[in-house]
Amino acid sequence: MTAFELSLLATPKAVPELRHLLRHHDYDVRLCASELLTNVVDHLGEGTPVTVRVTGIGAGRTRVEVTDPDPRALPVLVRPTTATDESGRGLALLDALALRWGVEQCADRKTVWCEVAGEPPIGGVQEPAVPVVRGGR
Repeated sequence: MTAFELSLLATPKAVPELRHLLRHHDYDVRLCASELLTNVVDHLGEGTPVTVRVTGIGAGRTRVEVTDPDPRALPVLVRPTTATDESGRGLALLDALALRWGVEQCADRKTVWCEVAGEPPIGGVQEPAVPVVRGGR
Protein backbone atom coordinates (compact mmCIF):
# COMPACT_ATOMS: atom_id res chain seq x y z
CA MET A 1 0.00 0.00 0.00
CA THR A 2 1.39 3.39 -0.98
CA ALA A 3 1.20 5.79 1.94
CA PHE A 4 2.44 8.74 -0.15
CA GLU A 5 2.80 9.40 -3.87
CA LEU A 6 3.51 12.70 -5.57
CA SER A 7 4.46 13.65 -9.12
CA LEU A 8 6.43 16.88 -9.36
CA LEU A 9 9.22 18.67 -11.19
CA ALA A 10 12.62 18.22 -9.58
CA THR A 11 13.84 21.66 -8.51
CA PRO A 12 15.87 22.89 -5.54
CA LYS A 13 12.69 24.47 -4.13
CA ALA A 14 10.84 21.14 -4.32
CA VAL A 15 13.29 19.47 -1.88
CA PRO A 16 12.23 21.35 1.30
CA GLU A 17 8.60 21.21 0.12
CA LEU A 18 8.88 17.42 -0.12
CA ARG A 19 10.40 17.23 3.37
CA HIS A 20 7.47 19.30 4.65
CA LEU A 21 4.94 17.01 2.98
CA LEU A 22 6.65 14.02 4.60
CA ARG A 23 6.78 15.69 8.03
CA HIS A 24 4.74 12.89 9.64
CA HIS A 25 7.25 10.26 8.48
CA ASP A 26 10.45 9.27 10.26
CA TYR A 27 13.51 11.49 9.87
CA ASP A 28 15.33 8.80 7.84
CA VAL A 29 12.45 8.69 5.33
CA ARG A 30 12.50 12.46 4.90
CA LEU A 31 16.27 12.57 4.55
CA CYS A 32 16.43 9.72 2.03
CA ALA A 33 13.61 11.20 -0.07
CA SER A 34 15.39 14.57 -0.03
CA GLU A 35 18.69 13.04 -1.12
CA LEU A 36 17.10 11.04 -3.94
CA LEU A 37 15.25 14.12 -5.23
CA THR A 38 18.41 16.25 -4.94
CA ASN A 39 20.30 13.67 -7.01
CA VAL A 40 17.78 14.09 -9.82
CA VAL A 41 18.22 17.88 -9.72
CA ASP A 42 22.03 17.58 -9.65
CA HIS A 43 22.47 14.85 -12.27
CA LEU A 44 19.49 15.21 -14.64
CA GLY A 45 18.73 18.89 -14.25
CA GLU A 46 16.07 21.19 -12.87
CA GLY A 47 12.57 20.57 -14.12
CA THR A 48 12.94 16.82 -14.59
CA PRO A 49 9.57 15.17 -13.92
CA VAL A 50 9.71 12.67 -11.06
CA THR A 51 7.38 10.59 -8.96
CA VAL A 52 8.13 10.12 -5.27
CA ARG A 53 6.58 7.18 -3.44
CA VAL A 54 6.80 6.19 0.23
CA THR A 55 5.36 2.79 1.06
CA GLY A 56 5.16 0.64 4.16
CA ILE A 57 6.40 -2.80 3.14
CA GLY A 58 5.89 -4.63 6.41
CA ALA A 59 8.44 -6.12 8.79
CA GLY A 60 9.02 -2.65 10.24
CA ARG A 61 10.34 -1.17 6.98
CA THR A 62 9.48 1.75 4.73
CA ARG A 63 10.45 1.95 1.05
CA VAL A 64 11.25 5.33 -0.52
CA GLU A 65 11.29 5.54 -4.33
CA VAL A 66 12.05 8.30 -6.81
CA THR A 67 11.28 7.57 -10.46
CA ASP A 68 12.71 9.73 -13.27
CA PRO A 69 12.61 9.48 -17.08
CA ASP A 70 16.31 8.70 -17.69
CA PRO A 71 17.13 4.99 -17.49
CA ARG A 72 20.78 5.59 -18.43
CA ALA A 73 21.89 7.99 -15.69
CA LEU A 74 22.59 5.52 -12.89
CA PRO A 75 23.58 6.54 -9.38
CA VAL A 76 27.13 5.71 -8.34
CA LEU A 77 28.23 5.48 -4.73
CA VAL A 78 31.34 7.67 -4.42
CA ARG A 79 33.03 8.60 -1.20
CA PRO A 80 34.31 12.19 -0.90
CA THR A 81 38.11 12.21 -0.84
CA THR A 82 38.51 15.32 1.33
CA ALA A 83 36.46 17.03 4.01
CA THR A 84 35.83 19.97 1.66
CA ASP A 85 34.52 17.98 -1.34
CA GLU A 86 31.16 19.43 -2.36
CA SER A 87 29.73 16.28 -3.91
CA GLY A 88 29.64 12.58 -3.24
CA ARG A 89 27.84 12.70 0.09
CA GLY A 90 24.21 12.10 -0.96
CA LEU A 91 24.42 8.43 -1.86
CA ALA A 92 26.98 7.82 0.89
CA LEU A 93 24.44 9.19 3.37
CA LEU A 94 21.68 7.09 1.82
CA ASP A 95 23.93 4.03 1.95
CA ALA A 96 24.60 4.65 5.66
CA LEU A 97 20.93 5.20 6.59
CA ALA A 98 19.23 2.59 4.43
CA LEU A 99 18.94 -1.09 5.24
CA ARG A 100 19.36 -1.60 1.48
CA TRP A 101 18.98 0.40 -1.73
CA GLY A 102 19.08 -0.11 -5.47
CA VAL A 103 17.89 0.83 -8.94
CA GLU A 104 15.10 -0.63 -11.06
CA GLN A 105 15.57 0.14 -14.76
CA CYS A 106 12.89 0.13 -17.46
CA ALA A 107 13.19 1.14 -21.10
CA ASP A 108 11.89 4.67 -20.47
CA ARG A 109 12.62 5.35 -16.79
CA LYS A 110 14.40 4.24 -13.66
CA THR A 111 13.47 4.11 -10.01
CA VAL A 112 16.08 4.62 -7.32
CA TRP A 113 14.81 3.15 -4.07
CA CYS A 114 15.84 2.48 -0.52
CA GLU A 115 14.39 0.74 2.50
CA VAL A 116 14.70 2.19 5.98
CA ALA A 117 13.64 0.93 9.39
CA GLY A 118 10.27 2.16 10.61
CA GLU A 119 6.65 2.19 9.46
CA PRO A 120 4.91 5.07 7.68
CA PRO A 121 2.34 6.97 9.76
CA ILE A 122 -1.23 5.76 9.75
CA GLY A 123 -3.57 7.99 7.80
CA GLY A 124 -2.67 7.46 4.15
CA VAL A 125 -1.64 10.09 1.65
CA GLN A 126 -0.78 13.53 2.94
CA GLU A 127 -2.12 16.23 0.65
CA PRO A 128 0.30 19.05 -0.22
CA ALA A 129 -0.02 21.88 2.26
CA VAL A 130 2.06 24.16 0.04
CA PRO A 131 1.91 24.60 -3.73
CA VAL A 132 4.05 22.02 -5.50
CA VAL A 133 4.88 22.32 -9.19
CA ARG A 134 3.54 19.13 -10.66
CA GLY A 135 4.71 17.63 -13.91
CA GLY A 136 3.03 15.12 -16.14
CA ARG A 137 4.41 12.05 -17.81
